[in-house]
Amino acid sequence: MSGLAIVPISLRIAAGFVREHHRHCSPQKGHKFSIGLAAGGTLVGVATVGRPIARANDDGITAEVTRCCALDGQRNANSQLYAAALRAAKAMGYRRAITYTLPEESGASLKAAGFRLDGQTAARASWSSPSRPRAAPEKYPAGRKNRWIKYL
Repeated sequence: MSGLAIVPISLRIAAGFVREHHRHCSPQKGHKFSIGLAAGGTLVGVATVGRPIARANDDGITAEVTRCCALDGQRNANSQLYAAALRAAKAMGYRRAITYTLPEESGASLKAAGFRLDGQTAARASWSSPSRPRAAPEKYPAGRKNRWIKYL
């Protein structure tokens, strides 16, 4: 047994963890639910799930894993977080789940959780816009993203 346990957490706790530990994304401002992964009572990973960011995917039956973040050295932590998020989404009535990675990320944790690569998004010059300025461009990577899907 790995000594890791799935725990319920609030968006505030998940956002704080993402703010402190995620390599390239800022925390989400909203979500449907968050899941934590603890080792000996210490939070070592989080996942947040919400409505799909892309309007075309926001059909009421699709959930998007918007953030998944684990401390380095936590073996299989991301896979456990993705799997727990999928179980919860399925229990809530969602029929599919999607998420995105940067092209340089392997997707090993997603494959382990049953996701399959579904394609690549179009490149964006920037996520900043006059109506939604992004102050930290390094936390909003532009360019193509790999889209992953799992039917529940």
